[in-house]
Amino acid sequence: MPIRVLIVDDEPLARGKLRALLAKEADVEIAGEAGDGRSAIKAVLEQKPDLVFLDVQMPELDGFGVLEAIPQTQRPAIVFVTAHNQFALKAFEVHALDYLLKPFDRGRFQKTLHRARQLLAAPGDQKELQQQLSTLLASMKPSAPSPDRLAVKTSGRTLFVNTAEIDWVEAADNYVKLHLGAKEILMRETMAAIEQRLAGAGFVRISRSTIVHPRTVRELQPLFHGDQAVILKTGAQLTLSRTHREALEKLVG
Repeated sequence: MPIRVLIVDDEPLARGKLRALLAKEADVEIAGEAGDGRSAIKAVLEQKPDLVFLDVQMPELDGFGVLEAIPQTQRPAIVFVTAHNQFALKAFEVHALDYLLKPFDRGRFQKTLHRARQLLAAPGDQKELQQQLSTLLASMKPSAPSPDRLAVKTSGRTLFVNTAEIDWVEAADNYVKLHLGAKEILMRETMAAIEQRLAGAGFVRISRSTIVHPRTVRELQPLFHGDQAVILKTGAQLTLSRTHREALEKLVG
């Protein structure tokens, strides 16, 4: 029986590279692809692949969020794919989980696929690996981070940003953009993760791509179809989506 593989990565070029490498393997069948976390969950539950090449850094819902949403009994074998997350790499090594560090070559890919073949041929080993994966997911959860400031890595430096200075946050591809008055800082983080980190500081998510602090809001104005315009003291205009109506009460206090 061929190994059914699912490719999950938000970058089309990355998916294309994996697809081309997998197409050269006679015992592999590509079950499908997904370009975001939500689609990945659906594909895993519907397609039931044997193996998933799973990107770690994806906007909205990252690779760890995908796995947490899938019941342990339905999780396939996983090869993590990552660009530059040193913490994740150390965690994978500790828990004996395989990963591909971008950019990778055909040789490294084949070693990883060989290990996956061995794993799938030994159900006992696969069960043990699933337990290690569950332990990894538990260890990756942040342990009550301080809501007072954020550590932001940029240009080889680490900036410490006081959350009291942040007005709002928006999604920016694989990053989030912190708005501090007229200043903007890019941070490699998902919206789901930054929302969790800022929740203790009173920030509110008002749409899929926007988080704001109530202290910065000057005015609310009704828009079409239940949306609300959120006018900040800086003059910036944001939109509170009707799908985030519960945020309205938090903004008005």
